[in-house]
Amino acid sequence: MGLFSKDIKTMDDLFVHQLQDIYYAEKQLVKALPKMVEKATDAQLKQGFLTHLDETKTHVQRLEEVFRMHGAEVKAVDCPAIDGILEEADEVAGEVADKSVLDAALINAAQAVEHYEITRYGSLIAWARQLGRSDCASVLQKTLDEEKATDQKLTSLAEGKVNLRAAS
Repeated sequence: MGLFSKDIKTMDDLFVHQLQDIYYAEKQLVKALPKMVEKATDAQLKQGFLTHLDETKTHVQRLEEVFRMHGAEVKAVDCPAIDGILEEADEVAGEVADKSVLDAALINAAQAVEHYEITRYGSLIAWARQLGRSDCASVLQKTLDEEKATDQKLTSLAEGKVNLRAAS
């Protein structure tokens, strides 16, 4: 089903479709983050990825809870956007020989994912409220807050040392 296909007729349909989209994305991240941990050389970055892996597993559980609360089937739909972001990250990481530069590239890839998620969760929260589902919105808000915090931690790590090390 395409984003604007005939299967999406109502705001409720759109809400459920985007839940399915971000559910797929979070499940893909559960698979991708261990690979990022392996590739990272900075100890703080490795630990950050491990912490976010645990958070991401919780995000998957929260989405399953929102599906149930909303009375929708727990189901993922392919998300070409997250597949593309992860594929690009894997390609770039494979091309970087200098480990310091690799850490900077991994942070960039992780932030591309975070920004995608922040966008999706922000829309889902607004739509949930519009649909009168403040219960769903509050569950989704917890995840949005964690995604924003992760993005801030990645920025601090990049600007504090990883980018400096990569540039020298």
